[in-house]
Amino acid sequence: MTTFPPDGSLKLVLGSGSPRRLELLAQIGLTPTDIRPPDIDEDVRDAELPRDYVNRIAAEKAAAVVAAEDEVVLCADTTVALGRRIMGKPADAGEAAAFLYALSGRRHKVITAIAVKRGDQTWTKDVQSTVAFKQLSDAEVNSYLASDDWRGKAGGYAIQGPASAFIPWINGSYTGIVGLPLAETAGLLTAAGIPVYGDSA
Repeated sequence: MTTFPPDGSLKLVLGSGSPRRLELLAQIGLTPTDIRPPDIDEDVRDAELPRDYVNRIAAEKAAAVVAAEDEVVLCADTTVALGRRIMGKPADAGEAAAFLYALSGRRHKVITAIAVKRGDQTWTKDVQSTVAFKQLSDAEVNSYLASDDWRGKAGGYAIQGPASAFIPWINGSYTGIVGLPLAETAGLLTAAGIPVYGDSA
């Protein structure tokens, strides 16, 4: 594992409280020096499209994290989009059930936007993936709701949890669906000066 700064130069700050993003970073050998989840308004604007929404929120998260000159901030935002409809984190089990029934037997998009900030420069990218849900029975929906895995998850599900049994097919980035597309994240961090693949010296 690489903990920054390896030589006192740059420090990696994760602007997210998501344990999933922390675990994904660990997969490519990165351990942030600090974790600073920003507190911003994540409400959707009128007529805002899903891709525009996640890019705006990721950029606003990065802007909201106070960082020193030797710190690189990584933020991300993920949403589930059924057509133009943005499915955020369900407020309760009733909304989670409504999301699951809407997704049942259909394909939808999962969009994750990444924002990496160093000083006054910000690098951004979004990754769109397609996820297919099988037709869900009432028993499957009720069993899933009882697991509580839907809590805090965009669209009311997590592909790496029990809902994986509902997903026969995806097209795109698996890690992007989880919440942090690693190939693209590594590219942005490298551009910002964080040595993802070994020491940059």
